[in-house]
Amino acid sequence: MHSITHAVSKRLFGVAALVVLLGVGACQKKEDRWEQAAASAQKAAESAPTSSAPKAETGSFNKFFPPDGTEGASRVFTADKEGYAEAKLSKDGKEIALLAVTDLNGKDADKKKFEGAADKVDAHPVATFGKNKTMILVKDRYQVSVSSQSLDHDARKGVISKFDLRGLSAL
Repeated sequence: MHSITHAVSKRLFGVAALVVLLGVGACQKKEDRWEQAAASAQKAAESAPTSSAPKAETGSFNKFFPPDGTEGASRVFTADKEGYAEAKLSKDGKEIALLAVTDLNGKDADKKKFEGAADKVDAHPVATFGKNKTMILVKDRYQVSVSSQSLDHDARKGVISKFDLRGLSAL
């Protein structure tokens, strides 16, 4: 009887070990398509050619925005970091536009939206994004944009023309 109990215990132990091994093997995490896509995008970003020109310094774009008080509007800077500056334009207590300057150095895909642009502001190509954003490309590097729910395309181009585009071109 003792040998039967011993044989049954060995078999149960073997079956239990097999179940544990199969369970551990089945629990291995496989990379899903989202992780694969993220890894692919990261690899592409790392291998993308970048310009050797340095990024614009923090605060270097602020002086090119339309001056505070232009046409009775107040300008308040809301973001200022390396390669990017942003300001809100308000009039009579209401926000009328969001203004931004972005350094597109090394971002060739972002520059492509300006290719073949027939519309210009002071010889700079114009592009639109949706129905509320107008932008230009200055010196094939700096994107100046105006986003507004209340201003139409021509009015947004008018705001863009109030930036110091000549000064920005000289950077």
